[in-house]
Amino acid sequence: MNPFIYTRPADTGAAIKSLSRGNQAFFLAGGTNLVDMMKMGVVVPEKIVDINRLPLRNIEAVQSGLRLGALATNSEVADHPDVLKNYPLLSLAINAGASPQLRNMATVGGNLLQRTRCPYFFDLTMPCNKRAPGSGCGALAGFNRMHALFGASDKCIAVNPSDMSVALAALDAVVHVRGAGGDREIKFEDFHRLPGDEPQLDNTLAKGELIMAVDLPPSAFTKHVHYLKVRDRSSYAFALISVAVALDLDKDNNIKDVRLAMGGVAHKPWRLRASEDFLKGRSATEDNFKQAAQIAMQGAKAYQYNQFKLKLAPNTILQALKTASGQV
Repeated sequence: MNPFIYTRPADTGAAIKSLSRGNQAFFLAGGTNLVDMMKMGVVVPEKIVDINRLPLRNIEAVQSGLRLGALATNSEVADHPDVLKNYPLLSLAINAGASPQLRNMATVGGNLLQRTRCPYFFDLTMPCNKRAPGSGCGALAGFNRMHALFGASDKCIAVNPSDMSVALAALDAVVHVRGAGGDREIKFEDFHRLPGDEPQLDNTLAKGELIMAVDLPPSAFTKHVHYLKVRDRSSYAFALISVAVALDLDKDNNIKDVRLAMGGVAHKPWRLRASEDFLKGRSATEDNFKQAAQIAMQGAKAYQYNQFKLKLAPNTILQALKTASGQV
C-alpha cells in the first residue's frame, strides 16, 4: 500500500475543502469498499479524508419524509422503527446484502458510492475502462456471467452491486449533497450513470461533493412489498438478478400504485417504469404479472455467458410480484 495523507476534519466545510485540494483524494466512512480497493491497488489515494466525526448519522422524520444521514450504518437503517413501519422494502433489501459484520460498518453514503464488483475491474492484469480509461473492457469477450442486460456500452458492461440502491430507486429517494458551490438535491434515478463513453464515472456527483443524506418521501407501500435476490449462495454473494417490488392494492386486489426496480442487470439500479405503467389499475393476477415481466425485458441484450439471465430476469420479476401480492 502506498503512503498517503490522512486528515480528519471536524466539519463538512473543512471536509469538502480538503477533498477538493487533492487529485486522488477520497472520503472515508465505513471503508468496506474503499479499503478493499486500496489493498488490491485498484485505487492509490494521495489523500484520505475521514468524515466519521461529521454529524451525519441521524435517522429522522422531516417534512419531506424520512431522512437517512449519510453516515448511518446499513444495520441502523434496516432496523430503524420508522423504516420497518413505513419503508419495509428498504429493510428487506439492505438485509439481503453483504453480511451482518459488513452491514454494521457500511454507511448509506458509502453504499451509494461503492464500485462495481466486476472481476476485470479488480484484476490489475486485465483491461478495464472503468479502472484505466482507454484500456478496453475485458468482460466483453471474457467471462461475463454476472454482467449487464441493459444500458451497457462497448466500453463497459459491468453492473452496480448495491441492494440498498435498488430499493431506494423503487421508493423515489432523493440524495442531498453539498459541495463548494452549495447544496443540491439529486433524484435517485439520476444519481448513478450509465457507462456510455466514460464508464469511470459512476455517478453525477461533482468533484468534492459530499453526500449529506438521503430522503425517502411518504410512502403507501407498507404491506405488499418484497425484495427477491437470486444469487449463487444464500449469503455474502452479489445478485445475478434482484427485484424490488412495492404494491398498493385496494380491497378488490386491484393495483392502485406499484414500484418495480431490478439489480444485477445494469450500471445503475434499473427502474421498470413501463411495467409499472402497465400494472397500474389492473388486477393483481399472475397473467398480468407475466405480461409486466415480459415488458420489463424489452431492449435486453445478453452476452456469451449471461444468456441465462434473459429467462431468469422475467421469472424473478414474476415471483417477486406474486410474493408481494400474497399469492405465494
